[in-house]
Amino acid sequence: MSGFAIEVTQSGSLGAVIDRVTEALKAEGFGILTRIDVHDVLKTKIDVDFRPYTILGACNPVLAHQALGARADIGLMLPCNVTVEQSGDDECLVRFIDPLAMMTFGDLGENETLRRVGGEAAVKIKAAAASLG
Repeated sequence: MSGFAIEVTQSGSLGAVIDRVTEALKAEGFGILTRIDVHDVLKTKIDVDFRPYTILGACNPVLAHQALGARADIGLMLPCNVTVEQSGDDECLVRFIDPLAMMTFGDLGENETLRRVGGEAAVKIKAAAASLG
C-alpha cells in the first residue's frame, strides 16, 4: 500500500481480473460508472502501443451523495479510481485509490462529513481488495 493506493496482484487475464474486481466492488456497494481502456485510447489517439491497462471509475451512490452534500467541489475527487494492468504473463496488478486519502487532501480533511465518508469508503474499498486475496 502506498500513501494513496491499495495494491493487489491477481493471476489471470486482464478481462478476468476486471470481472473479479467489479464483483468485489459490487459486494461492497460500488458500481462501475466509467471504464477507460488506456491501451486502446493511446493506440487510437497517438498510435502508441501500451501494455493492457484499464481505469475503472467506481462509485458508491450513498457515500457519493453524502460527500457531494457536504461540499459540491468534492465531485472533482469522484469516482474512486481503480486501475488494472497486465504486469506479467497471466498476472495483473490492481490498484484501488484510498478514499480516505482523497477525502482529506488539502483542506478537505477539515470537513467532518468528508472525513467520515472517506473513512467509510476506505473500509469498503479495503474489504473489496482483501476479498481478492
